[in-house]
Amino acid sequence: MFANYLIGLREGLEASLVVCILVAYLVKTDNRSKLPPIWLGVAIAVALSLAVGAVLQFGSSQLTFEAQEALGGGLSIVAVALVTWMVFWMRRTARHLKAELQGKLNEALAIGTGALVATAFLAVGREGLETALFIWSAVQATGDGARPVLGAALGLLTAVMLGWLFYRGALRINLAKFFTWTGALLVIVAAGVLAYGIHDLQEAELLPGLDHRLFDISATVPPDSWYGTLLKGIFNFQPNPSVLQATIWALYLAPVLFWFLRPQPAKEAPAPA
Repeated sequence: MFANYLIGLREGLEASLVVCILVAYLVKTDNRSKLPPIWLGVAIAVALSLAVGAVLQFGSSQLTFEAQEALGGGLSIVAVALVTWMVFWMRRTARHLKAELQGKLNEALAIGTGALVATAFLAVGREGLETALFIWSAVQATGDGARPVLGAALGLLTAVMLGWLFYRGALRINLAKFFTWTGALLVIVAAGVLAYGIHDLQEAELLPGLDHRLFDISATVPPDSWYGTLLKGIFNFQPNPSVLQATIWALYLAPVLFWFLRPQPAKEAPAPA
């Protein structure tokens, strides 16, 4: 639940901030009549995200075991790639997000209602599709369909509440630090999802080395124990990983986390005239 709560909170807060900026800008520029297209775009994005999740969940149940494992492994890798790109993109553009969105909204206002719907849809839909894909991968990894979805739903509800408080001006937090630390935690979660995706591809016989275990501590950390379940739910920890799983996990986590947490280079001051 915690890992998926984090995903729902992080992705949901990004979407909530986007909606807050769009709505606040329309209200302040006396364009309240343009609010319905914004909410229509948001509703379409949410519906599409739910539909994608349903197709992934119920469509994959009709496949053979090998096909399910291949699909799960492939989509887990895609989800990790999307989330990794997202956390770096948000860290780089968070400071300029408001100006960028307002510029796009001005263009949409000039074009018409359809452009407003498309602006809101694209702004929210990206986070929604990433969330659906990543949560589906987490559900497949844990084998538990209830708690991951519940955790994600609670995270999204928290994000909506925070977004409303931001809009009302009742809440101020350091968004740069928030997105940095939640991004670092998501990188760790993504590393576990990536390792599980490799395991799926090995079970589908698309990658070798399934029986070449790096270690096996199942007796010390039983998968069905409370702490084994906790480690698996948050980090997708496996007590008997293959050599390939552990290698890919380390090759992803170490450089990505280092690159993400490195200090941002300070901009040089302009030379005096």
